[in-house]
Amino acid sequence: MISISFRRRATDRIMKTLFLLSVFLVILPLVLIFFDLLWKGAKELKWSLLTDLPRPVGEPGGGIANGIAGTLTLAGLAMAGGIPLAVLSGIYLAEYGKGVLASLVRFAVDLLAGVPSIIMGIFGYVLWVLPMKRFSAWAGASALAMIFIPIVVRTTEEMLKTVPVPVREAALALGIERWKTTLFITVRTASAGIITGILLAMARILGETAPLLFTALGNQFWQTGLDQPIAAVPLQVFSYAISPYDDWHDKAWAGAVVLILMVLVLSIGARVLTRERN
Repeated sequence: MISISFRRRATDRIMKTLFLLSVFLVILPLVLIFFDLLWKGAKELKWSLLTDLPRPVGEPGGGIANGIAGTLTLAGLAMAGGIPLAVLSGIYLAEYGKGVLASLVRFAVDLLAGVPSIIMGIFGYVLWVLPMKRFSAWAGASALAMIFIPIVVRTTEEMLKTVPVPVREAALALGIERWKTTLFITVRTASAGIITGILLAMARILGETAPLLFTALGNQFWQTGLDQPIAAVPLQVFSYAISPYDDWHDKAWAGAVVLILMVLVLSIGARVLTRERN
């Protein structure tokens, strides 16, 4: 007859094995994707890839320097407009949001976060491209901002809710006005978590392609103005990948490696900030 202690130990080991197997299966796709990209793009991973402009078909060399600059420009514009709106909205929901209005705002934010990115691109096309009669960096940044904002709103709200209530009460007991308590004490206490959410949202928009196809279009040269079509790494990877040329296919793999490394750096930064907060 099997003892109870033996059954418990056996069950414990089985469950630990299942947990480890689950972790392995979750990590495995990321490892396979990264090393597959690295293997196929290694031939084009050169310094010139990061410093040169794209070259015509058949001409050796060339890079994605304009795409890197364009991606950072689009992300910077999206964040410049999106961070104030998102953080202030998150503060409202966490500190002042009660009743029907707050419920409607939360519902709208959650709904916006679930909208497919290609719909954001179509909206940016209607909002910017059609009135301006041209593709532009402004249109691309607006589409990315609509993806960026709901993520930061919800992160800000959740991070502010983690601040202990006695912290607020202590500040109010000292006679500090509520808005000052919110901005200079509550927000500062949760700042690491908010910045982490901003970095993760930035990592999300860096790899978006569909919205930019409808708004930024792409460019083979350095952008001359924000009201003109602008290059981006995801757009260049897409263009290279669908081309019939082997040389461009290699550049697509290398561009994908650069893109995933950019996302990796942001993700690591977010983890570091989270660890410091804890």
